[in-house]
Amino acid sequence: MSISIDQSRLSGVKRASTYLAMRSMQGGRTVYSLRVPLCDLSVILPLPNPDEPDADNRKVDRRHAKDFGNYLNTKVDWVAPALLARDNGGCKFEEVAGAPEGRLGYLEIPWATGALSPLSTIDGQHRILGVDLEIKGLTEQINKLDKDIDRSRSEDRITQLRLVREELMRRLQRMDTEYVGVDIYVEPDNIRSRQMFVDVADNAKGISSALRSRFDGSKIANRTLDRVMDHALLKARVDLEQDRMTTKNPNLMGAKHVADLTRAVAVGVAGRIGKKREGELDDAAVIESVHQFLECITEGFADLAAVADGRLTPLQLRQESLLGSVGTLRVLAGVYHGLSEEMEVDDEDITDFFRRLSPHMNAPVTSNSIWHTTQANKDFEPNASAPIMRTQNLQHLVAVIVSWYKNPPVGL
Repeated sequence: MSISIDQSRLSGVKRASTYLAMRSMQGGRTVYSLRVPLCDLSVILPLPNPDEPDADNRKVDRRHAKDFGNYLNTKVDWVAPALLARDNGGCKFEEVAGAPEGRLGYLEIPWATGALSPLSTIDGQHRILGVDLEIKGLTEQINKLDKDIDRSRSEDRITQLRLVREELMRRLQRMDTEYVGVDIYVEPDNIRSRQMFVDVADNAKGISSALRSRFDGSKIANRTLDRVMDHALLKARVDLEQDRMTTKNPNLMGAKHVADLTRAVAVGVAGRIGKKREGELDDAAVIESVHQFLECITEGFADLAAVADGRLTPLQLRQESLLGSVGTLRVLAGVYHGLSEEMEVDDEDITDFFRRLSPHMNAPVTSNSIWHTTQANKDFEPNASAPIMRTQNLQHLVAVIVSWYKNPPVGL
């Protein structure tokens, strides 16, 4: 009896994955563009180790990676750009018959196991590690729940545990059913591949705090920004791109500073709005509070009234008044919070208090001003036109000014 074995059918374990990919050119290099399930990232790309940085990439921050994993876990409508990787020549591309100009095909990528891995990461290390940490974390929680279910003798307890397990399983399954883009650049030369990382880093433009304040709707101080800026004092006087108010900037403040004022009015000059507090705050109520604060300072300080009316420019204000400093305005927002929320002073009395402060807002501060002859002296440098912006100084200055409401210093 003759036995014929088809050797081509015997592949053993094939340590590779195949994806549908688009092939194109960029900068003289072949680029494969594909979509990969989140759970596949650490299979085809090297898993970054925060304790052993890649010599050709920056050190990975474990906390930042965990934050991305948590973002995926908690935000169903997450968004992330494509990861960038380099292929040293180990990937295999097979064109799909009939595809125009050979652009569509099957890309076989060996798994990222030691020397077999042809890919290295150019951009996206934190996303790769973050996804892996999240998958492992969810898996560990599910395994622990399974053990708790097996040990439990209470049907009610078992029911509760199974509901939690079902939710965790849904989150874990998202890692298998949701995809992220990966662009793979074919570059066999190690020296040129290092330059790719440098070029990506050099040409990346980070998002400014001003832009984050405009577009990050997850924070109440940001998503209320547009409506807060409708106030006469701020309208057309907020820089929507820059974080710093230089001497030549024609605006009163930046979008980031408007968000800072909102937080100071809502929770104090150094207060933070955590997830629980975010859920407790009402957008309309916060906007109304900030507008009430802006009304108080506009009516209380003649220079700000002149800015709101268009009789004085922010540039002129910055040259001659402490009120041109975003630090001073942030302090006043903290004072407003302290008086209205903690001491329950009404807006009319707060406005009158600000009127009493108005004559003392000349800049730079002089040695005989109340900013140097009182406890506030530790919060101003000599001849300063703004308070020291360290958090502890802002907190101290707010506390000093609030105390003046009932115990004013000489001259106030």
